[in-house]
Amino acid sequence: VITAAGFLVLVVPIESLRMTPGMVLEGSDRRSALFGGASAFVATIAQAYDLPDLPYPYEALEPSIDAATMKIHHDKHHATYVAGINGALEGKEQPPIADLMTDAIKGGVKGIRNSGGGVYNHDLFWQVMAPKGKGGEPSKDLSTAIEKAFGSMDSFKEQWAAAAAPAARFGSGWVWLIVDGKKDLKITSTPNQDNPLMKGVEGDEGLPILGIDVWEHAYYLKYQNRRPEYVSAFWDVVNWNQVNSWYTDALNGKAPQF
Repeated sequence: VITAAGFLVLVVPIESLRMTPGMVLEGSDRRSALFGGASAFVATIAQAYDLPDLPYPYEALEPSIDAATMKIHHDKHHATYVAGINGALEGKEQPPIADLMTDAIKGGVKGIRNSGGGVYNHDLFWQVMAPKGKGGEPSKDLSTAIEKAFGSMDSFKEQWAAAAAPAARFGSGWVWLIVDGKKDLKITSTPNQDNPLMKGVEGDEGLPILGIDVWEHAYYLKYQNRRPEYVSAFWDVVNWNQVNSWYTDALNGKAPQF
């Protein structure tokens, strides 16, 4: 069966399952119950990277980000990266997406760097946003760290805007707030679908806890060439509750996992 998203799904008749009366199949047991080539095929599908649902409706981030942009960005662009990484690793081990990031550049496999990076970055992006008024505030610990690193929250936002400006991040890319090896906060920027988890990345390496997509597809329908307006509006929908949690994890050496 071809799904609406363009994926091939194998439908296996229930008669082809090796089951005993009263047997309940879950996870790997369900896959192992299939016979012949169908078993291997379904196992591959089950282990493949998936396009996650958005944690809110398409229109939930308006007016900062419009529903049409969210739908295209998630359903088309993110889905393309998912298809790309699944194609690059077809028939191979498919570890957690974060585990692929470390050697994504040095490994020299474009499908992993570009598509894998696109999957990881967008998985993070959707979660660092929440409907206006629902994202909470920076925790005391994070606020203290921001003041130490940047002087104040206002100064942090100014430096973030400067890093995201077209003159600073020319073309496509991302801007990140990271925890570096000294457990200090830094703002960094990466091109294309690179991210700070990748060894050898342009910019600083570290554990990302906040990121903004500055590819044109992330904002052009609403803002056209006015990227700074999009960057400014982003603050109204930041999910500080999630950023706080990732900051705590990063201090313990753990990157966001999806």
